[in-house]
Amino acid sequence: MSDQEFLSQEEIDALLGGGDVESGEEEEVSDVRPFDFSELESIKKGGLPGLDLIYERWVKAFRDDIRKILPKINMVSKESIYVTRFNSFMFKIPMPSSYTTFTMKPLKDTALLVVDSRLVFTIISVMFGGPAKPFKVEGREFTKLETYIIKDFIDLALATLQTTFSQVYPVQVEKKATELNPALAKITSGNEKVIISECVIDIDGFEAPIYFCFPQGMFLPIKDVIYSEFSGEVDEVWKEKLNELVLETDVRVALELTKKTFFMKEVLEWEVGSEIMLDVSKEDPVKLIVEDKEKFICRLGKVRDRYAALLQQEVQKEEDE
Repeated sequence: MSDQEFLSQEEIDALLGGGDVESGEEEEVSDVRPFDFSELESIKKGGLPGLDLIYERWVKAFRDDIRKILPKINMVSKESIYVTRFNSFMFKIPMPSSYTTFTMKPLKDTALLVVDSRLVFTIISVMFGGPAKPFKVEGREFTKLETYIIKDFIDLALATLQTTFSQVYPVQVEKKATELNPALAKITSGNEKVIISECVIDIDGFEAPIYFCFPQGMFLPIKDVIYSEFSGEVDEVWKEKLNELVLETDVRVALELTKKTFFMKEVLEWEVGSEIMLDVSKEDPVKLIVEDKEKFICRLGKVRDRYAALLQQEVQKEEDE
């Protein structure tokens, strides 16, 4: 078999690429490109009043807790809660940063806590007497000391999240791993939507963010809690005052001995002094009525010169209805 029967490399490439072997002209590249609408970043602010209230509570509790460890922290505030795509969120995080994955059982999926590198370096700077201002940190990883500071900060943030979230829905927050490589902290596909809660830490006037990232489907089992409004913290002073007012409210109490039916002509014949026979003995059960509700079954009695009723059984009929 001669060498001419074999195809050349150019001919093989042309066949695989669908090109023309004999044509030496390059195919003209068009400026028109297909557009994929699914790649658009979709950001939706608001619409999560339940989660918004949870993080309002979280920033207050975390501010008090973290200042016991780092007194230089002036304020912790909630910046915004919004929905975006996971890739778009990860691209905005500067390097290096700390990525901590955690779960919230019984909810499925894995969430992400991102601690901005500027926050870590600023905390360390003020701890050793330096200024609270950012400086360039590109090109190096965290040291052992910086990693230790991150660990304490993250553990406290997650513990506070469990406490505040459990006031609305009981969860068990468990830390899985802390990574410095964002590729190892991928909690969902890049095009999937996630819920971002962005909070800001103020250290002597310098502000740096931290982020909580949740897959959008993570809260579907408790969507009534996350996507709807619910009552905030209970004011204990108001609650005590309301309780006092309720206890001091006058109510009308009546003892129904029996029920009898009369004709109108009999009622018209009644006069002062007329006797109406009720046919009730002290052994017969009678009803105690509070306002217009039957509340108790009683026994009729007498204590000294006063008639009395002994409560024997609570009436459940009205409550069940």
